Amino acid sequence: MMKSKSKLINYLILIKFQKMKKISAVMVIGFFLLTTINSAQAQELINTNTQIKAIAPYPLTITYYKTTNILFPYAIISVDRGSKDVLVQKAEGVQNVLHVKAAKQSFPQTNLTVITADGKLISFLVDYAEHPSVLNLSFTTDQMKSSVPILSETVNQAEVQECTKLALVSKEKVNGVKDKRFGIRMKLNGLFIHDDILYLRMSIANKTNINYDIDQLRFYIRDQKKVKRTAAQELEINPLYVQGDTSVIAGQTEKVFVFAVSKFTIPNKKYLAIELMEKNGGRHLQLHLKNRTIVKAAPID
Repeated sequence: MMKSKSKLINYLILIKFQKMKKISAVMVIGFFLLTTINSAQAQELINTNTQIKAIAPYPLTITYYKTTNILFPYAIISVDRGSKDVLVQKAEGVQNVLHVKAAKQSFPQTNLTVITADGKLISFLVDYAEHPSVLNLSFTTDQMKSSVPILSETVNQAEVQECTKLALVSKEKVNGVKDKRFGIRMKLNGLFIHDDILYLRMSIANKTNINYDIDQLRFYIRDQKKVKRTAAQELEINPLYVQGDTSVIAGQTEKVFVFAVSKFTIPNKKYLAIELMEKNGGRHLQLHLKNRTIVKAAPID
């Protein structure tokens, strides 16, 4: 009797254990299916939200015996060659012209990548040709619209140019900052700020019949007073962009310029000096700006 009871108990335990194994197997399978479904849904969501844009390269043929010149609407920031078979060099004295030449004849196809100051990446597919049909290429702003914008720490030159145009026509004015001598008048008549860039609008008028050829137009932060036996300290500020032709002011004419510079404020006992110097002449002018003028810069929307 005891043995029969013991067998019955063992049988019931075995059945229960088998049921638990089945339940565990079902749970494992269910968990696996749920994970797979969630992963597939997540991947589908990623594929839906992520848009991959193919960058179509521009065809470019170069040769060993001649130089190909590429003109961009903005300054060249970076150039990368896919092969040492391609020689590249920025034109001397300018920032937006690239010279390209083959380092050897009949090299295999390669590529060239150029990044410009407006934050655009332009890709070229480079082939060798003994006699290229085109040696000079010029990219317009409209053509650059098909290139790819990139994130960069450099200044977006296209945006800066747009802001200088807005500063040029703005009705906001600055009064009292001017200098006049020998029939030449220089005046700061606008000061603006946008995204850590200051825009200084200046006019230069030539009331004489002698053309005024500009030799230098420079910006310095200087000490108000020079201490005896101590060298005067000055910090030059280089413009990021200039709107307008600063080469000559013809007789009986007036020109307006906009200078874009990185934002700054002026420490105590210092001032901003704007120097205008005539080439092969003596009609030099200078403006002085203090911090109370700088901090009143108007925003550009």
